Amino acid sequence: MTGREQSPPRGTRRGGGREAQRAERREAILRAAMELIAERGYRSTSLAAVAERAGLTQQGLLHHFPNKELLLVGVLEARDRWDLASAAAASGAGSTDLLAQLVDYNATRPGLVRTYTVLSGDSVTEGHPARAFFESRFRAVREALADALRSEFGDVLPGGLTPERAAPLLVAVMDGLQLQWLLDPENVDMPASFRDFLALLGAGAEPAAKPDGPPQAT
Repeated sequence: MTGREQSPPRGTRRGGGREAQRAERREAILRAAMELIAERGYRSTSLAAVAERAGLTQQGLLHHFPNKELLLVGVLEARDRWDLASAAAASGAGSTDLLAQLVDYNATRPGLVRTYTVLSGDSVTEGHPARAFFESRFRAVREALADALRSEFGDVLPGGLTPERAAPLLVAVMDGLQLQWLLDPENVDMPASFRDFLALLGAGAEPAAKPDGPPQAT
């Protein structure tokens, strides 16, 4: 053998490059879709507009996401990944503090919250392209919340519930508050109401102070 390192087989190098390029394009599509949904709402966000924002043809976009529903699921999956990354960066906070911060953050992005709410409701129908995503997501979220609550509080929360019994309530309250807030943002203060629920749950949060004026959606 010579002292020079051998190059990887050409096919391997080319294949790895293609996979990286595909991942970059997929990420660009998801970010473009997320931006447009935030700007216009999901119903007014077309595949053509997403393709243009991402610098692709519509046919190129369809190669990654064959229909709009699957693109929206991809956006929600990406949102979850980015939220988890943010939570990891703030890992010094307790689990309920992180949840309250997530609710605060969601109050700044109604377009994505609306997309999630509509898709999750539609997904209960048989054969919906997002059904498998939401079935898996809700199971994973309940398990993750139960683990987080157990890590923070032990086998019984201050209010007397086990983490497994409290986890579905947390999910239900978060999603239910999002729906009420989307329908009536001037009268439903989603972050304050969530903190009120944490206080009722006995998780150690103080009830939110009542604002001087009606809450405003961003």
